[in-house]
Amino acid sequence: MASVPELETRRLVLRHWLEEDIETWVAMNQDPEVMEFFPAPLTEIAAREMAARMQKQLETADRGLWAVEVKGGERFIGFIGLSIQDLGLEFTPCTEIGWRLKRSAWGHGYATEGATAALAFGLEKLDLETIYSFTAELNLRSQAVMERIGLIRRSDLSFAHPRIDPASPLSPHVTFASRA
Repeated sequence: MASVPELETRRLVLRHWLEEDIETWVAMNQDPEVMEFFPAPLTEIAAREMAARMQKQLETADRGLWAVEVKGGERFIGFIGLSIQDLGLEFTPCTEIGWRLKRSAWGHGYATEGATAALAFGLEKLDLETIYSFTAELNLRSQAVMERIGLIRRSDLSFAHPRIDPASPLSPHVTFASRA
């Protein structure tokens, strides 16, 4: 397959990963606030392996998780994009839209702006019928982004995350979708 094209918005470039992104990526995945709604921060090795997988996906698939750069500003603030998720649930495998930005990038509308572009790419260029997004019930910030980009909460698709301890408050997940 061809490489996933880069996307641009008014303020952002969603691009392929660069070696210079990796140190910031590792640091943000060890930030307790960034990783608040994940079971644990990523180790340096796990963060580096994840970045390599994301870049490989962008090079070989028709969708992926782009590195995000602020035009005229920070060269790397995190990722936004589309990935295939298979959690063994009735609606998976599916295409999920997701994002993870470093703390200094929060509160500027970057997640909404970039996710809007990624969603349009998936629906218009890839002609996907439905794009999903899910997060811990406790993660109200991500749910707000999901609503702002026009996703619809699908209460019928709420689930206990199969990769998280069922006793954890992070296990209950909500699902949003591009259509009801």
